[in-house]
Amino acid sequence: MKVVVIGATGNIGTAVVDRLLAEPEVTGITGIARRTPLDAEAARSGRVEWVSADVRRDPLTDLLRGADCVVHLAWMFQPSHRPEVTWETNAVGTARVLEAVAAAGVPHVVAASSIAAYSPRTDLAPVDETWPTHGTSAAPYAREKAYVERLLDAVEAGAQAPVVSRLRPAFVFQRRAASEQKRIFLGRLVPQTLIRPALVPVLPFPDDVPFQAVHASDLADAVVRIVVRRAGGPFNLAGSGVVEPDDLAELLHARRVGVPAGVLRNGLAAAWKARLVPADPKLFDALTRLPIMSIGRATRELGWVPEHTAQEALAELLLALPDKAGHGTAPLHPTGS
Repeated sequence: MKVVVIGATGNIGTAVVDRLLAEPEVTGITGIARRTPLDAEAARSGRVEWVSADVRRDPLTDLLRGADCVVHLAWMFQPSHRPEVTWETNAVGTARVLEAVAAAGVPHVVAASSIAAYSPRTDLAPVDETWPTHGTSAAPYAREKAYVERLLDAVEAGAQAPVVSRLRPAFVFQRRAASEQKRIFLGRLVPQTLIRPALVPVLPFPDDVPFQAVHASDLADAVVRIVVRRAGGPFNLAGSGVVEPDDLAELLHARRVGVPAGVLRNGLAAAWKARLVPADPKLFDALTRLPIMSIGRATRELGWVPEHTAQEALAELLLALPDKAGHGTAPLHPTGS
């Protein structure tokens, strides 16, 4: 099989490329990203051809021609104060990828959606893939993910449609994503070396905001199973267990102080408006409304069993923050991050 991975140097993309390299049925991998790896070792075994391209503007069809599957993972989180910029990559860029998939005659496309594409939860009962996908909040991230779902609906409804697979993962954590995720959500307000267990004495956090997580390697394993089986449709993907507020405090060796979600949200909004943190407060709205996903379909149809619990995935990320762990690519691990 020949597989093209778009967004191959990101948090999920790096893990997917690693897992594809270990899959005997995959004989060729093309990694597409705005900036290719700095470390030549990333192209180990000679099975990865790296191509620099931007989904917003560069020609894509010829890059996808001859592929058995395209895995589209490219996504832009920032700048949160300029949603028209992220829209151009995330919404328009995805539309351009799907147009190129059709023009190149690729028989299978795997696209990254998100738990944030789902509509808000009504309770904590696990939901399957039939839960509506109208976005968890007004955050650009949630709106863009919901829009991508509509783009994929349109592709599936077309004549001679490829097999369409949708990844709906929970929060995706791994050690080498530490610098990237700290920069995306916290910016420079808190020095990265100070975010470590025992140095965060108090954690102000609401009582009723559980969330799910998945380790990037487990997610990559699911992606490769989808690719090899050409398994279509949506797949909820999360590690076992749910991270409760007290679990988060325990991982930080901190004392949790319960605060109303509205109070914490107002503080985040003030910090965002003052450009002290880069994460839009509407993302916090999404966090408080995320459904709990059932992974039953992935288990039944893919034989997928995650090796890491949600707590283990989060712990790996938190422990890597003071080390400034990052990917070997310029945009994801810049000097001084």
